[in-house]
Amino acid sequence: MLMAQIEPDESRSDHPEPGEDLGLTDALARIAETAPEDGLTLGQFSDALGERVFGALLFALAIPVCMPFLYGVPQIVALPMMAIAAQMAAGRAHPWMPKGFRDRPLDKPSLVRIARWSKKWFGWLEALARPRFSALSGPTAERVVGAVFVLFCTSILIPLPTTNTAPGIGIAIASIGLITRDGLLVLAGLILGIFWISLLIIGFTFFGAAFIDLLKEFILGLIGAGG
Repeated sequence: MLMAQIEPDESRSDHPEPGEDLGLTDALARIAETAPEDGLTLGQFSDALGERVFGALLFALAIPVCMPFLYGVPQIVALPMMAIAAQMAAGRAHPWMPKGFRDRPLDKPSLVRIARWSKKWFGWLEALARPRFSALSGPTAERVVGAVFVLFCTSILIPLPTTNTAPGIGIAIASIGLITRDGLLVLAGLILGIFWISLLIIGFTFFGAAFIDLLKEFILGLIGAGG
């Protein structure tokens, strides 16, 4: 399980001791709750996530990417995500971030939103996760997953509607799988992202820019139907 390495809040009697095992979404909620009012830097956030930081960082950064038609933010977080994924592909034990990335601010409202969205969208999936198909979540598989994540981040960097949401969801699902050693979730996340990127390539090849409008209408229709 994920370790949330944060200082205890002595004013709360129900606050767990430092180093207590927490699930990913609960750890994000705890970090957001105990963060100072001016927020954290990306480096401090990474340190607070503790062990299994590759999967946890990629999951947390993928949350804002999962939102359709959210312009600008996905492209901002995609570069740190790509750097982290590339290091995972290279087989590093722990991610290294240049000072410019480590010093990027994450304000407290953003931390709260990440925690809330992660629980709302992926809490149920985390609850279902369990160790299985270990070959798909082991060290060798992590390197392959990291390389595929770099491809997903490349798609996210493209400032066009619909190019970020499915790869972001794929990264989030696969990251939960890496953290919980659930190879089935790892595979599901990769299939989702690869399918979507393949669909975009085929659509652009045959329909050009008009394909984006078709996708926008389709997604807006789904959102409207869901509402």
